[in-house]
Amino acid sequence: MGALTSHPSKVSHTQRKPARSLLESKLIFVLGGARSGKSSFALKQGKTQSPRAFVATAEALDSEMAARIQKHKRSRGQGWMTFEIPTQLAEWFTSDGENFSSVVVDCLTLWLNNLLQQQVRSRQVPSYVRKLIQAIRGCPGQVVLVSNELGLGLVPGDAVSRDFRDVAGRMNQVIAAEADEVYFLVSGLPLRLK
Repeated sequence: MGALTSHPSKVSHTQRKPARSLLESKLIFVLGGARSGKSSFALKQGKTQSPRAFVATAEALDSEMAARIQKHKRSRGQGWMTFEIPTQLAEWFTSDGENFSSVVVDCLTLWLNNLLQQQVRSRQVPSYVRKLIQAIRGCPGQVVLVSNELGLGLVPGDAVSRDFRDVAGRMNQVIAAEADEVYFLVSGLPLRLK
């Protein structure tokens, strides 16, 4: 009796994993708490390809935040085109995203806060998230999204904070389900979840 051999032509299509197209997007989702190292990790992922863009959602509403923004700009180093997009992320990806092989968006928690400050209601947020994912998937290249994991602490004492935590958690779940890779950062150490 001869040895059993497999023939590639005999493998069913359901057993083969399709090769990623050069024009297909890749979505990496990076989560963590405050000062967990998520931004540094995201930048390392983003440096793998050029041209690259850094999309910042923070707004310099006071001197302390302005100083933080400047510190982040310096830490990125050379080779990044920076865009400050507080709320219109989907629109930016639709108009400019295809010009970059790598994009880092930091962070979705601030984006969510900015949307809610502009009177977007909590129940409307899922449509904004779906629109963002659709715009990202329409772009070739790699996109790294950064967000805070807010559900590991105590239950907030007021209704507004509880609602924000809940909306952020649902947003993170939708993006994690869609992402190709998901990482959770603890004390600067990445744990790959997907």
